[in-house]
Amino acid sequence: MHEAGLAAYACDPAQSRGRRYWEEPAPTRTPFQRDRDRIVHSTAFRRLVYKTQVFLNHEGDLFRTRLTHSIEVAQLGRSIARSLSLNEDLVEAICLAHDLGHTPFGHAGQDALHACMAEFGGFEHNLQSLRVVDWLERRYPQFDGLNLCFETREGILKHCSQANARALEAQEPGGVGARFLLRQQPSLEAQLCNLADEIAYNAHDIDDGVRSGLISMEQLQSIPLFESHRLQALAEHPAMARLESQRRLLYEAIRRMLSAQVYDVIEATRHALQTHGPKHVNEVRAMPVLVRFSEEMHGQSLALKRFLFANLYRHPQVVETTNSARQVVRDLFASYMQQPQAMKPIFAQRWDEAVAPSDRARVVADFIAGMTDRYAVKEHERLTGQRLLG
Repeated sequence: MHEAGLAAYACDPAQSRGRRYWEEPAPTRTPFQRDRDRIVHSTAFRRLVYKTQVFLNHEGDLFRTRLTHSIEVAQLGRSIARSLSLNEDLVEAICLAHDLGHTPFGHAGQDALHACMAEFGGFEHNLQSLRVVDWLERRYPQFDGLNLCFETREGILKHCSQANARALEAQEPGGVGARFLLRQQPSLEAQLCNLADEIAYNAHDIDDGVRSGLISMEQLQSIPLFESHRLQALAEHPAMARLESQRRLLYEAIRRMLSAQVYDVIEATRHALQTHGPKHVNEVRAMPVLVRFSEEMHGQSLALKRFLFANLYRHPQVVETTNSARQVVRDLFASYMQQPQAMKPIFAQRWDEAVAPSDRARVVADFIAGMTDRYAVKEHERLTGQRLLG
């Protein structure tokens, strides 16, 4: 018997594959609600407020951070889940946790740390998010990590290399790494979080890009997904053509663009569900990705991504800042590898207890990945005497 309101193909908390360590059920919350609450109260979640989305934390108070982005992803995810009769609580938990393993300085920091870890197994932020909730959070007396349900952990691990999947499978046979080896899909809730993430960052990077002055409304008029909604807004509200209303026009165009993408996902996914007809979450895993855009919207979203990549993420001002951010991460890694006692005591102790060079490097990676932007800048200045950012 499925929980009331859930489709047969949704994840039912009563049928969860459980936690790594057994616990008494919560008297007033489902397992997925409990997961969400543990994520919200975690230290890693609070750190997201000072971690970069696109613009570094010191560059402005109103730009998105990993925290505001995660909240926006969760809002979009819940809205879509409700229309598809999926488990909203599970969607919310995955969305809120999906960036917990991100380094300081966004993808620039991740790329730099991955390069530093190249001879020690590399660095994947999705795998680091799983590492955070499975081990690095230290809040409970009975276990390390947050002891989340399988379904939440599966959704957090969005990507995983074959080598890391094999390592996970060795530690946890039939666990969250198995689907990458079997070439299977995760639950619909996990698929939805993946797409909600894409919708959120595309739309909100437009807002931050215009706010920063690095891209303009005029440039955006070349992007059909944005321009069609800008024109609709102007047709209904001609007064927004005035110069003093340009910010309002931008917000309205983005709002309409977000709504159009949400409605498109709902319609395209319903069609895919009707075509493939899953009757249980286990059947979903053996099917193609079912939570999807229509072909037309997928093409428009891809065009927007390319525009943002060329005009925002590769803007000379952003590149200059991210180059400095990469240098901070490289210098921190080199410094801690040579002076492990410069890390916080718990990490210095882990270093002392580790034997293999790869295990010691992983301790350093864990420490750096957990930093906020501003803490990384302060540590870099303390260790090198240089202030490259801020």
